[in-house]
Amino acid sequence: MKDLKRIDLNLLVALDVLLEERSVTRAADRLALTQPTVSAMLARLRDLFDDPLFVRAQRGLLPTPRSEALAPSLKEWLVEAHGLVAGESFNPATARFTASISANDYIQSALLVPLVRRLRREAPNVRLAVRSAELCHGTMPFENGAIDLCIATTSEIPSRDLTSRPLYNEHYTCIVRKGHPLASARITLDQFCRFPHVAVSPTESQFTEPVDQALAQFGRKRQVVLSIPEFLILPEILATDDLIAVVPERVVRGRMSGLRTFAPPVAVPEFSVVALWHQRVHTDPAHRWLRGLVAETAREFEQPERRCA
Repeated sequence: MKDLKRIDLNLLVALDVLLEERSVTRAADRLALTQPTVSAMLARLRDLFDDPLFVRAQRGLLPTPRSEALAPSLKEWLVEAHGLVAGESFNPATARFTASISANDYIQSALLVPLVRRLRREAPNVRLAVRSAELCHGTMPFENGAIDLCIATTSEIPSRDLTSRPLYNEHYTCIVRKGHPLASARITLDQFCRFPHVAVSPTESQFTEPVDQALAQFGRKRQVVLSIPEFLILPEILATDDLIAVVPERVVRGRMSGLRTFAPPVAVPEFSVVALWHQRVHTDPAHRWLRGLVAETAREFEQPERRCA
């Protein structure tokens, strides 16, 4: 049995070219080698396979049955070896892989919903696992493959050791049901503070949000009577009572049936959303494509139209 570690793999490349060209001279030209060098390689190949491999004929070299039998397997091996070294080209239309994305309730609603629509259209064989934002702590979930991509606000970045890419800036809007007493009025600060509010607090059931900090600068408070853990049930809750909610604008995009939006009567600071990943998947073609698709989806609403009626 031949020891693979002692075999010069360049000999196999030369054999493949010789099988195609049936000429030492033409093979030397394709390999950018001298004719004596290719002749010496053929001699080593004959020794390696214990077969003449080629015999001379009037119009060049004729392959022996042994070399003809080697040709298909040799060609397949060289194609696979080239792909291993050069890296396969990525085609989303035919690609099959699974990616896991960690995101909170807001980002799942604001970004992942339109992302899934594009993903199903452009890469129908790709599977996406959406994971809880709670898994996105530190670098360990990224290192062990539990998370491939985390989409988070800048205040939630789990580790500075991760690579990040800004996606978009988000601003806040107010929403009420269309039958709300304020639905057809220009909202004053007094009205905003007098009517009851609902707050969305995914983790700690808090009754304060960034808008409360903005109100505090004017010495004002609003009355938050309800705190809920997610945005999903918010439209149904607003439909049952004269409550006001202050939410990120993208949460309500495409979900405005029965609702009315208006700008907060105080300036509420915007926040930024970023994508984060580990160096483990940084150069992988599939994950590079997925990150690009996430960024393109985010840019679709980079400058949303603010509705005031």
